[in-house]
Amino acid sequence: MVKKYRVTVNGQSYDVGVEEIGTAGSAAPQMVAAPAPAAQTPAAAPAASAAAPAASGGAATVKAPMPGTVLSLKVAAGQAVRRGDVLLILEAMKMENEITSPSDGVVAAIRVQSGSTVNTGDPMVDLS
Repeated sequence: MVKKYRVTVNGQSYDVGVEEIGTAGSAAPQMVAAPAPAAQTPAAAPAASAAAPAASGGAATVKAPMPGTVLSLKVAAGQAVRRGDVLLILEAMKMENEITSPSDGVVAAIRVQSGSTVNTGDPMVDLS
């Protein structure tokens, strides 16, 4: 069954149709229990989850968590950093995002420069 709605965005009206999916005659959505996850470490900040640590646990590459423009670099190659230190500022959707170090280490290489644009997953900083 398609339900019709009128949506106004920035003063412009649009007529849209939304199709309801599911089984006919179903009175309420059914909940399905998900299996319990195995023991995990607590989730890290989005910037930290964008880092890809090596299997040895020593090196990591901090990758762009979203597309954007590098506004400024806060570290230099050879500089020691601690987990949570700001590595660079990434502007995305007119918001400034602090990209932080996922672990203690030394900045091995900086792969971006101020003003460069990045896509999701692009390597930005190498740590060792």
